[in-house]
This record gives sequence, structure tokens and C-alpha cells, in this order.
Amino acid sequence: MREEFDVIVPLPVTEKRLKERGFNQSYVMAEEIGAITARPIGPSSLYKQKETKDQYTLSREERRKNVRGVFAVRGAEAIRDKRILLVDDLMTTGNTVREASRMLLSGSAKAVVVFALARTP
Repeated sequence: MREEFDVIVPLPVTEKRLKERGFNQSYVMAEEIGAITARPIGPSSLYKQKETKDQYTLSREERRKNVRGVFAVRGAEAIRDKRILLVDDLMTTGNTVREASRMLLSGSAKAVVVFALARTP
């Protein structure tokens, strides 16, 4: 698995959500993966630029619309031509990681592989 990616990017949360929770669970997971694989974490490469509704309250179509355009890339040089491991805690419809991946690829990443701790049926 280690050879399949160059840098780890946790799915970001907004500052508001980070203050509410006190941590970003995807970042905690990314730290553990980084310790095991000896790969760097690029936490600031991807950021969430606006608040969204909680995905679990929405229909499949509403979820897609809810995350459209919510992520942005900062410091594209850090991901240029890199294979990214995008870390998320829970994947349901895949809309969130799809949108995050789209932004990373448009920001010059070579490829994006997704790791989710859990997936709903």
C-alpha cells in the first residue's frame, strides 16, 4: 500500500466544526497511517471553504449538491504530480470524497486513492 501514494491528505473540516469537536477525526486517522507508512501528511493542501449541512440528513441528490464546490486546494505545488491518499472516516454515497478528489486532481495531483474507515451499504 505504501508505494501507491506519496502524500496523505485528510478530509478537512471547517474551523467552526473543528472548534465544536475539538479535533478532525480524518486528520487523526491520517496521522496513524503516516506513522505506519512513513509518508507525509499534507493537511493544508485541501481545505473546506464553507459550511455544509450534515450529509446524513440529506437525500443522495441533496448530498451531491451540498458538497459541490465546497473544497479548494491551497499550495498546489505540494501536491503537484503526487499520488494522494485521501482519508475519510465514513463514506456513504461517495459524494464528499468524489468532490475532494476532483479538486485535488484539478490542483495538479497525479492520482487520488481514497481510504475510508467505514462505508455504509
